[in-house]
Amino acid sequence: MQTTFSTEQLKNKNNKSTEEIVRKCVHCGMCNATCPTYQILGDELDGPRGRIYLIKDMLENNKPGNEKIAKHLDRCLSCYGCMTTCPSGVNYMHLIDHGRNHLEKTFKRPIIQRIFRSFLSLTLPNPKVFKTLSILINIVRPLSFIFPEFIKNSMKLMPAKLPKKTLKTQKIYSVTKKKPVARVALLTGCVQRVVSPEINESTIRLLNRHHVEVIVLPEINCCGSLDHHMGKEKAAHELFKKNINLWYEEYLNSGLTAIISNTSGCGTTLKDYGFIFRDDKEMKKKAKKISELTKDISEFLDNDIKLNFKKNEKTYKIAYHSPCSMQHGQNVHQQPINLIEKTGNEVLNIPEGHLCCGSAGTYNILQQKIAKTLLKNKVKNIEKVEPDFISTGNIGCMSQISSGTNIPIVHTVEIIDWLTGGPKPNKLKSL
Repeated sequence: MQTTFSTEQLKNKNNKSTEEIVRKCVHCGMCNATCPTYQILGDELDGPRGRIYLIKDMLENNKPGNEKIAKHLDRCLSCYGCMTTCPSGVNYMHLIDHGRNHLEKTFKRPIIQRIFRSFLSLTLPNPKVFKTLSILINIVRPLSFIFPEFIKNSMKLMPAKLPKKTLKTQKIYSVTKKKPVARVALLTGCVQRVVSPEINESTIRLLNRHHVEVIVLPEINCCGSLDHHMGKEKAAHELFKKNINLWYEEYLNSGLTAIISNTSGCGTTLKDYGFIFRDDKEMKKKAKKISELTKDISEFLDNDIKLNFKKNEKTYKIAYHSPCSMQHGQNVHQQPINLIEKTGNEVLNIPEGHLCCGSAGTYNILQQKIAKTLLKNKVKNIEKVEPDFISTGNIGCMSQISSGTNIPIVHTVEIIDWLTGGPKPNKLKSL
């Protein structure tokens, strides 16, 4: 695709990257074939190709964002399915990030939108604040019928009862009986640690059982992706820098084999720290190292650790839902399937498994109508294969899918923990 950025504009690192990305696009439209929003809405501007035109025009001509651009960029899930499909290697992820940052800086949204988006930015990345909100929501839940539909639907995504943590919070989870084979830092997540602490507990138990020492830095709550995908560049970068500096100091002082993410959206962002700070003299080296160290838990278990599986007393049919941020954002798809297959259970392929479930960070809150349609389609395809339960690698997908079906859904790491000697997940106790 031809571009007309001026020499002066290309001195800006983001414009330079955008121009290189846009020039790879050959207008073929193959991206639209796997774009969830284009499939639903049928509007060219609600597909990757159309959004590329909007972003290109806005940036080349130095135009401020407007209501039309905001509508179509906001409807993008950032599922990155288009990147998997694109034959030309267009890095749409970096393009949509740049477009959203420019939009947020130059377009003043309606007051209600601004307040609500700021509310999400304040509450979701802060576990203590989010937990307080969760408790309040459960107190007023019986009165949910008096709230507007938008608020009522948002409340449904919150568990009716928050689970209690069973693992003591500490910085170092040591290996006691044998010298550690590896030392990893675990990102415990912001929302995840409140609504599903059992995921982190399973991760730590599993790693410790296989002689991996686990470090949890208490100062790190959120990876920054929620603000990042809402175009709140300043807030996101503050979190990015804080995380990078803390992990890098731990890496220098004590050594780290890897930084483990068990929330795929977070892992995708961590792996992009190196690109985000590519021209920052102070942060460049540190950010690159943190991105290099980052692995999804399934990557680490499948490639770096020899797992000791116990013999199955019973086998199950497990539908594996591949989160978009894993299969498209990180190119991690086969590893979780490999792990489940090693347990002796049957892995079922979900029809149209490349399409998003509609979670996508804050998407199922901010774009509820589209998210509901995607959820309905996803659940229909899952139920076609008649699984005993569902496995996935992202808390957002777990919350979204569980709101549309009674089939139990658990994190892949909970399955591997269980079938290497850990407790059976509570959600599967009835099976």
